[in-house]
Amino acid sequence: MTEHGAVMRAIGLMSGTSMDGIDLAMLETDGDGLVKRGASSFTPYDARFRKRLEAALETAKAIEARTDRPGDLSELEAELTDRHAAAVEAFLAREGLSASDIDVVGFHGQTVLHRPLKALTVQLGDGARLADRLGIDVVYDLRARDMTLGGQGAPLVPAYHRALAVGLPEEWAGETPVVFVNIGGISNITYVGPDGDLRAFDSGPGNTLIDRWVTRHAGIPYDAGGAIASEGRVLSGLANRYLSSPFFTVKERISLDRNDFQLPDDSEAGLEDGARTLAFVTAAAIAKAQAHLPQKPKLWILTGGGRHNRLIVEDLTVATRHTGQVIVAEEAGLNGDSMEAEAWAWLAVRSLAGLPITYPGTTGVREPATGGVLARGKAADQP
Repeated sequence: MTEHGAVMRAIGLMSGTSMDGIDLAMLETDGDGLVKRGASSFTPYDARFRKRLEAALETAKAIEARTDRPGDLSELEAELTDRHAAAVEAFLAREGLSASDIDVVGFHGQTVLHRPLKALTVQLGDGARLADRLGIDVVYDLRARDMTLGGQGAPLVPAYHRALAVGLPEEWAGETPVVFVNIGGISNITYVGPDGDLRAFDSGPGNTLIDRWVTRHAGIPYDAGGAIASEGRVLSGLANRYLSSPFFTVKERISLDRNDFQLPDDSEAGLEDGARTLAFVTAAAIAKAQAHLPQKPKLWILTGGGRHNRLIVEDLTVATRHTGQVIVAEEAGLNGDSMEAEAWAWLAVRSLAGLPITYPGTTGVREPATGGVLARGKAADQP
């Protein structure tokens, strides 16, 4: 455990539910209020590897214990880990840095199964293998301990969002409550109240349905900028079917898996109308989250890939026009693409300091809890 308050240079690695590649970000931080954001990068997965990850979601359904690796998951885990190592090595080379310049790496891995009601979450990623190859300490498996203490293992980024909220530019500094909305494969929100009150939960499908829909019907991985959706119309019957899901009304917020919401049947919509309707559903689901918050947000800060879909942004702006303002992360001086990777760097340092990373208001954990497993890099073992 590192001394609380020690400033460290950390790299965070995130491969999210959209499974499009590896986000990497560097921070200098004490794992608390000091956050100095550094360079970032993105390493895309090729189509072949993405298909293997998608297939792994089916294979992973056979998992009954966190260490199970049925089928080809062990081989896939090794390759995924090596791809993350290569991304770090390329980043260090680009930035003129060496392994000794980095104190710790926060490694998320790839979630292939998340079943909070069974206290089971599985991220492919071998922390020891990554630490050994890089020669840098690696903190990984940050979700599991939360589940042993009654939490859902997600979301983990909210504590970092609160740290960012404290440092917002003057233009936005007084706009509380503020809500950070991460529109990844699944959308999740973080509510930061005027007194620092922290609430967080998944709000519904993010990009995953749109991505899978346009992949099926157009053979492309995502709807860039919402261009396809802009040619379609909202099918109200289909939208209402999604939005009437019990998920949106039950009092207890639960974290979602990529497959908890299914694609429409091909007979229900064409390419454009399907993309438009699913974009509307994403925005409407985010807006519905207000019903579970102590106060209506004054400011919505959008992060993640979905903020590039102008239809999602426009629909959310309309849905919240009477309560708050919607901006993308860059308007607040933040990086909406690398924020989750930044969070994993911050969480790694926080974990080393033994500080809480999850809270009752974020994951439902019984008490504020730290987490993570430390794998020592070779360089760290040398005198």
